[in-house]
Amino acid sequence: MNNEKKKIVRITTVPSSIWGLLNGQLKFMSQHYDILAVSSKGENNFLEKIGKDQGIRVHDVEMTRTISPIKDLKSVYLLYKLLKKEKPFIVHSHTPKAGTVGMIAARLANVPHRLHTIAGLPLLEATGFKRFILDLVEKITYSCATKIYPNSHGLKDIILESRFTTENKLKVIANGSSNGIDTEHFNPELFDEISNSKIRKELGFSNEDFVYVFAGRMVKDKGINELIKAFEKINNEFKNTKLLLMGDYERGLDPLLPETENIININKNIKFTGYIEDIRPYFSASDVLAFPTYREGFPNVVMQACAMSLASIVTNINGCNEIVEHDKNGIIIPPKDEQALYEAMKFMLTHPEKLKSIAEVTRSKIIDNYEQKVVWKALLEEYNQLA
Repeated sequence: MNNEKKKIVRITTVPSSIWGLLNGQLKFMSQHYDILAVSSKGENNFLEKIGKDQGIRVHDVEMTRTISPIKDLKSVYLLYKLLKKEKPFIVHSHTPKAGTVGMIAARLANVPHRLHTIAGLPLLEATGFKRFILDLVEKITYSCATKIYPNSHGLKDIILESRFTTENKLKVIANGSSNGIDTEHFNPELFDEISNSKIRKELGFSNEDFVYVFAGRMVKDKGINELIKAFEKINNEFKNTKLLLMGDYERGLDPLLPETENIININKNIKFTGYIEDIRPYFSASDVLAFPTYREGFPNVVMQACAMSLASIVTNINGCNEIVEHDKNGIIIPPKDEQALYEAMKFMLTHPEKLKSIAEVTRSKIIDNYEQKVVWKALLEEYNQLA
């Protein structure tokens, strides 16, 4: 009897996506299947470090996040060669570019099960010829895949409305999310008033300050331009308000307005930290998550904040409006609406009892619906059915 594990290749464009989107999942899956993770090498051999941490094999294939036909064709060829050699029964891709080159290569290599998870559609903010090209690329990706997994029900509806593929190819795993949330790790009980005060002191905040927090990429599509303007209004009225920004700029892909960056740099009540690996202490030391994004798949940041019993202000888009129920475990506002964001931020500040009641129920919804191991087991069941 052959007890050799069947092989699954998981592909992302960059290794930080494996770490950020799939942390722990590949290690769990390796108990049942032979897992090979593929992405670009990353800085300081990040992909290799992830492989050692997760106890899995890795292989680097250079991929770009921008539209680059020549480089993309090279990526397809290198992936095709790898897949012909490895002969996996499943190729499962994440992130847009890895999905396109990965699904084309997997089809050319005759991989029987070609799976792609959709965790957001950058094309939704594109217009004109660029939108036409991105729509076309999306349709090519879906046509090469045998199954598409939108990571939220709202995203599934958008895919169908856009006619990228047919409903029989689509499935939402569990209740949504690509990886779920480890609620033992994101647990407010791990932090106390002493640690919160220490973090605030390090940031230059006092215990009396009301702190809004944002975590994510510092780009236009995350609503940062509107957030900065709304905060300036709040800050002019209430001097004890602070804004904490955690994340990296992506000036080449989706830059902020120059005046927005200027305000971030000169306003002493705004603290920009750059990327923070462990955001839990900062969430614990904050009062409200402000997350005015234009588009998402199923936002990890909102799940993490809710798991940390942090009240959230989110936009009325797919993913966000599935995690947050308006006026119960957060506030939902229209996207790209600076005035609505300002009013929601002011409401949270001036209604402490309501804020407290919202914060008290945020964690239970995450535990009930998005616990990490539930998502992992649902995906494992999907793999087992294909096997």
